[in-house]
Amino acid sequence: MDPRAATATPSLATSDDAGKLLLRVAIGVLVLLHGIFKLSAGVGFIAGMLAKAGLPGGLAYLVYVGEIVAPLLMIAGLWTRAAAAVVVVNMLFALGLVHMADLFALTKQGGWALELQGLYLFGALAVVLLGAGRFGIGGVRGRWN
Repeated sequence: MDPRAATATPSLATSDDAGKLLLRVAIGVLVLLHGIFKLSAGVGFIAGMLAKAGLPGGLAYLVYVGEIVAPLLMIAGLWTRAAAAVVVVNMLFALGLVHMADLFALTKQGGWALELQGLYLFGALAVVLLGAGRFGIGGVRGRWN
């Protein structure tokens, strides 16, 4: 056995865990900022969109779970996979209710018109698949981390 292999593993694991930390904190903070805005502005716009889609307007309050509670759990590294899954569902609703007209649209610069929403959706999906890593309150052994 190569003696370097034993020393390379902890460094690689630390790098992987640091990457997971960076991803979940970045996605968590960026989504949380939208939730903080909704605390001050309210969810009337979302309730209207839900009603227009034939869904109860009261479901709009679940946006606080998807944009405040779940991102905070992601940042902390507690129930990380479940919290990230909530963000994924939240983003799917946002895409379905608000952004469908731009689903295949490009900007004048050639980028996807929904690249920010795509970043939140696929970043959270990556966190669901990767988990929190070592640098989180829940540790690596928790079922939802």
